[in-house]
Formats: sequence, structure tokens, C-alpha cells
Amino acid sequence: MTAGLLIVSIFTVAFAMVAKRLSGTVVTAPMVFLALGVMLSVTGLLPHQEAEKILHLVAEIALVVLLFIDAAQINLSALRNRHVWPVRMLVVGLPLAIALGTLAAFPFLQAWPLAGVALVAAILAPTDAALGQAVVTNPVVPDRVRRALTVESGLNDGLALPAVLLFASLAAEALEPEQTNWLIFGAKQLLLGPVAGAAAGVMGGKLFLFAQERKLTSEAYEGVAALALAGMAYLGATQIGGNGFIAAFVAGLCFGNVVEGQCKFVLEFAESEGQLLTWSAFLLLGLVLVPDAIQQLTLTNLAIILLSLFVVRPLAIWVSLLGTDAAPVTRLFFGWFGPRGLATALFALLILEQVADDLAKPVLALAVNAVWISALLHGLSAAPFAKWYAAKVDAMGECPESAEIENSAKPIITRDRRS
Repeated sequence: MTAGLLIVSIFTVAFAMVAKRLSGTVVTAPMVFLALGVMLSVTGLLPHQEAEKILHLVAEIALVVLLFIDAAQINLSALRNRHVWPVRMLVVGLPLAIALGTLAAFPFLQAWPLAGVALVAAILAPTDAALGQAVVTNPVVPDRVRRALTVESGLNDGLALPAVLLFASLAAEALEPEQTNWLIFGAKQLLLGPVAGAAAGVMGGKLFLFAQERKLTSEAYEGVAALALAGMAYLGATQIGGNGFIAAFVAGLCFGNVVEGQCKFVLEFAESEGQLLTWSAFLLLGLVLVPDAIQQLTLTNLAIILLSLFVVRPLAIWVSLLGTDAAPVTRLFFGWFGPRGLATALFALLILEQVADDLAKPVLALAVNAVWISALLHGLSAAPFAKWYAAKVDAMGECPESAEIENSAKPIITRDRRS
């Protein structure tokens, strides 16, 4: 085990030293760390059993922290006043992707309860800009397009989570109708989680400003408080029967809009410790889950995944942007760059304890296979497709940036998400 950890440490240092140079290539951090995890698993340099013990803990911490950090960077007033593209993709495109995903998967999963099929669609709906790093950080892509992708990926995992929990509860009820009333359980999760998160975020934000104005704290301690606030929202919600992940997301949203950019730690964490947390999660996914998932990859699962990537997402985004100033080529670009990343795998892990193994394990295998397939396809296509799109827009004389309505001087999101 020591040799395996040494390899991980050396590899991480080496990758960090060339990460900026690689950001414009087809090589992405998720691809690299997934592959490293698989290699360590196959060679036995890191014991599978040891890693499995910490996977759930790291996955839960990663999801709580990243939901909070992502949400804390969103400016709600700016989101309401401008950038119709990400709003349409979130409000129309995300629900439509879940609906279309259910219809696309149903012919392949007819033996499953309908709620179970919808659960798969909801888990495959969230996107992760970290897998399309060469797009969201590529200066040849118009700023408005990059911001739209960043905002959408920053918010859609938090917005998809209630649907995941709802369908998991309905699927559990369908499979075990005489057991716990999963509908009541799901309703409490969806209602009490936001209440606890909002309370923690608003009170935490006001306390933060109070202490800052009176110089009772400093930036170093503010960072500790922000992370503790995310944990407080999560644990507080679980204590009253709500969902801690939804609470963390809502807490970040409220906290960020109360302090209005006054917490520098949020940005600094997303650019440093957040990267390490994300890399660790992908490494563990590759070590523990990907090898088993590949063995369970059937033609049926592959068909569902490819339909989700090539048909469901592009069609949902195309329809959601009808009536806007997005050109057809821009709609296609948005439709393809919806990589399935960390949220997809973590949501599948999240429902393991809620749903019977007969459904939970196939869902997990399908989700993990979707992540590595997406990491490969979107990683390889990100840089060349971005260059093609930029050239196409330039040749057409399109200027996506010029149509943007600037009703607020504040940006919707303060940085590119986990890129």
C-alpha cells in the first residue's frame, strides 16, 4: 500500500507541474486520475478493500463541499437579470433531459419500475465543466459561451439532486411497498433540506459580515468557518430528517449572496484544495468502481449511455434554446459539451442505501461507465471541437457576446468551475 500511495503522490506533483500546459490539450485531469486509479487497481499496488472503505467518506465530503462552493459563487440577481442561455438550459433543458432520458432508456429497461428508469435519467442529467476544461478555459471560445457552460454546470447538479432523491424514493416504494413509506421519507428530504440550508447560509453569511466589519477574524479563519458552515448545513439537515446535500447547496447559494463576494476563501478553495479534492474523488472512482463497472458494461448500458450523450442532452438543449439568439451551431456546441462527471457517480453512490441492491448496483455500474466514457469522449473532443466552433462562429460573423444584456455589473459566477 505504501508503494501505491508513493506513486499517487509523485504522480500528483508531476501532473500539477504541467497542468496549465495540459489545459489546452485533449488530456484532462479527470481522464488522468481515473486512468491512474484503474492502473493501481489492476496492478494491486493499492488494495481495493482499503480504498473502498474511504470511497464513500471522500465522495460525501467532496459532494458536500463542492455543492457549497459552486453555489456560493453564483450571483442570483445577475442570473435573474441576464444570461438567458444558462437560465433556459437549467429551467427548461434539465427537466427536459430527464424526461427524454426516461423515454430513451425505457425500451432497454422494461423490466424496471418506471421510477427506476427515471432515476437513471436524473443521474445522467447533471454535467461537469471539469471534463471539458479545454472549452471553459479556452480563450478562442467566446466569453458568453464559456460563461453559460460554467454557470449551467455549476448549478445543474444541485438542481438535479431533488429529482434523483424523488425518483429513488419512488423506486424504493415500488420495489418494497410494505417497507418504510419512502414517499414520506422523500418529501421530508426535499422539504426540510432546503429549510436547514437556507437558515445556515443566511445566518452564517450575516455572522461572517458582522465579524468581518468588526475585524474579529481574518481570511485564514474565514476559510475554516466557510467549510464548517457547509458541514453544519449538511449535519443539521440530517438531524431533522432533511437531505444534507440539498442543504449544503442551498446554504452555499444563500451564503454567497449574503456576503456578495466578500469571502475570498471560496475562490481560493475552488482553485486549490477543491482541485485536490476533485482529483482524489476521480482517483478513487477509478480505483474502486471503474474496473467492476467495465466488467458489467453491456450493450444495453452502452446504448443508454450513448443515447444520453449524443441524443438526449443535445436535443434537450436545442429545444431549451429555441427563441433565443443562440445560433444553431451554438446550440449544437452546448448540446455536446455536457460531460457527465463527479456528480453522476456521487449521486449513484448516494442512493445505494435507499434502493434495493437489485436496482442500486445496476444503476451504479451504469453511472460509473457513463463517467469514464464521457471523460474519454469529451476530453478528446474538447480542444479540437472548441477550435472548430470558434472558427465557425468567426466565419459566420457571429458575435455571441454582443447580444448579452448587461443589467448587472456583477458576474453570474466568479470563475470557471473546477477547471
